[in-house]
Amino acid sequence: MEKSCSLLVHFDKGTPAIANEIKEALEGNDVSAKVDAMKKAIMLLLNGTTFSTPNEYIRGVTLRFLCRLNEVEIMEPLIPSVLANLEHRHPFIRRNAILAVMSIYKLPQGEQLLVDAPEMIEKALSTEQDQSSKRNAFLMLFNCAQDRAISYLLTHVDRVSEWGELLQMVVLDLIRKVCRTNKGEKGRYIKIIISLLNAPSSAVIYECAGTLVSLSSAPTAIRAAANTYCQLLLSQSDNNVKLIVLDRLNELKSSHGEIMVDLIMDVLRALSSPNLDIRRKTLDIVLELITPKNVSEVVQTLKKEVVKTQSGELEKDGEYRQMLIQAIHYCAIKFPEVASTVVHLLMDFLGDSNVASAMDVVVFVREIIESNPKLRVSIITRLLDTFYQIRAARVCSCALWIVGEYCLSLSEVESGISTIKQCLGDLPFYSETEEGESTDSSKKSQQVNTITVSSRRPAILADGTYATQSAASETAFSPPTIVQGTLASGNLRSLLLTGDFFLGAVVACTLTKLVLRLEEVQPSKVEVNKGSTEALLIMVSMLQLGQSSFLPHPIDNDSYDRVILCIRLLCNTGDEVRKIWLQSCRESFVKMLSDKQLRETEEIKAKAQISHAQPDDLIDFYHLKSRKGMSQLELEDEVQDDLKRATGEFIKDGHDANKLNRIIQLTGFSDPVLCRGLCYFIVLNDIHIDIMDYISPAVCSDAAFRTMWAEFEWENKVAVNSVIQDEKQFLNHIIKSTNMKCLTAPSALDGDCGFLAANLYAKSAFAEDALVNVSIEKQADGKLSGYIRIRSKTQGIALSLGDKITLKQKGGS
Repeated sequence: MEKSCSLLVHFDKGTPAIANEIKEALEGNDVSAKVDAMKKAIMLLLNGTTFSTPNEYIRGVTLRFLCRLNEVEIMEPLIPSVLANLEHRHPFIRRNAILAVMSIYKLPQGEQLLVDAPEMIEKALSTEQDQSSKRNAFLMLFNCAQDRAISYLLTHVDRVSEWGELLQMVVLDLIRKVCRTNKGEKGRYIKIIISLLNAPSSAVIYECAGTLVSLSSAPTAIRAAANTYCQLLLSQSDNNVKLIVLDRLNELKSSHGEIMVDLIMDVLRALSSPNLDIRRKTLDIVLELITPKNVSEVVQTLKKEVVKTQSGELEKDGEYRQMLIQAIHYCAIKFPEVASTVVHLLMDFLGDSNVASAMDVVVFVREIIESNPKLRVSIITRLLDTFYQIRAARVCSCALWIVGEYCLSLSEVESGISTIKQCLGDLPFYSETEEGESTDSSKKSQQVNTITVSSRRPAILADGTYATQSAASETAFSPPTIVQGTLASGNLRSLLLTGDFFLGAVVACTLTKLVLRLEEVQPSKVEVNKGSTEALLIMVSMLQLGQSSFLPHPIDNDSYDRVILCIRLLCNTGDEVRKIWLQSCRESFVKMLSDKQLRETEEIKAKAQISHAQPDDLIDFYHLKSRKGMSQLELEDEVQDDLKRATGEFIKDGHDANKLNRIIQLTGFSDPVLCRGLCYFIVLNDIHIDIMDYISPAVCSDAAFRTMWAEFEWENKVAVNSVIQDEKQFLNHIIKSTNMKCLTAPSALDGDCGFLAANLYAKSAFAEDALVNVSIEKQADGKLSGYIRIRSKTQGIALSLGDKITLKQKGGS
């Protein structure tokens, strides 16, 4: 029996697919149906049916879709329909039709498909009223027929300021492109740019300023651009815009600092923003523009900002105040004549709850009192009056050092000893008689007690002067297991009772210096012996407290040895001891300041522009050239270029230099075969990036380094394993290998003591901080041992630097 065969019958509706059927097929799950529907959609486009639909949106979207097609076969039959839409009544269709014409004209064979496209678009541009359509038409001429775009611009140059924002932006792009190819014509175009600086659009005036800076170095042009940036800095509310504008101002500061100096007060107005990043960037720019002429105005503004932070309305007022204090510190060190106007204001913040801010103040006071001897008496007097306000142990230590070094007269020495005694309270700190108290009374003493404090301290009156008042009764928190006594809450006594015996050692050293100074200025031996006895009693009481069982931690060995040394010195003083304690310490501090100033001077020299011009380079003297038809701006531009060329200030593009340094020659003209090619690689495995290409040496203060060291959580500890046997040679090798900056002063690395500790610092291209601490010691066999600790905010930098150090430390220098 024969098998029946299957028969396939094709059925065709005979009518083209409608839009709804195509839409349903595209939205369905059948892949083959989707492919067929897409083919039908393309066929509809080829037939041009969507270009004749009354729906303007469909027409416009279809025209915009054509801009993404590159197939000449598809585009060619649609050209008549596209051109017909250039005269449509709706602007949405016209603007997309112009873009479609530009897309077709830019195809490989587009000039043959649309021979007269530039003429048609120029005609449409002259009659068009819609701003977006005019912008697209001008853009088409800009990209496809630049001469026609220039002709249209110069014909309507008087009306450029009346054009829309979008069209003005394209005009600026055209000017930049034309001036780069033909620098001789930039004079007439700069006039157009300056006229656009008064445009109502912020985007336009920002682009105008950037274009001016890129095309001209004339002072008039640079000043106009800088004024525009300052105007944007104050008028814009977006913080991102402010940060971008500040970056542009920073670039102007580097290349045209003499012009930016005149605008320093305008830049300072950006401090009104509550954003800390904006304030920090503003201060960084301003501090490099300070001159003797404007330093008074700048300091006055900074003082007003410091006073504003006292209100405490904003959460980050303390951090902002710290930035202001550092800025004032910089101004006072660079221009000592303004120190007297700020030092007393800043000393009011010695008791600031922000320890970093208070620390900056006391370091500033320490430096000013040495560099400005005329202010010594007033600073010491104010410091002793406000000493009781200090709450931080680190600030107390630095303030005590100042008191011990710079109290020189009899009244100052006596006031210093008296102030320390008041802040320590009654002695002893610990009483043996309380061990016999009953259990009930001991339990009561462990609770929070109300203690009657009898002390005398200065009070601030309404007119800002100081007067002495008696604190009759205050409520203070008595720590458990600590003996009752007079307790200056938060000051020396309370800090000692918390177990801070390093501060106790500083107190002992300060009292020792004051007693030694008292021997020189006090003629009465009785008063000298009395002061020495009181100092010895305080030191012995601190040792008694440190060795008691009532504190959770006993006194450390270093502090104990220091206090014992002070006791021995007071019991047996000599001329040599007096010279060491009263002169050598000050000399060390002066040397530290001079080293710091020397480092800053070297950094300034390193940042100076490097001359890239040669003495025999050609210079065109504008005096000998024809000035006919040249504007004042063009003349200034010629002069500035000649001056820079003569002084060698033309700077190479560092980015291009770096790219050239990384080129590896694979073949040359001397080879038998010279071949060049372009290859594309898809890397499927891990890409190893050398971190040395992305970090650069940077500088920060010791306080900032310690703060970041405490905050950063990622640490990588690398053991020292090197054939190098010299400590300094090893340190220099690590610095060179890691591309970092050594923050430790050279004077601190002098000598040959067998061990070395140094801090290194660098910043990545993404503003990430990299901290390194090198601590090494030379063993008896001559080898080096120790650790290199790396800390960073991100794990990648810590690990990458550790791998780099491990790889490089074995090599020689």
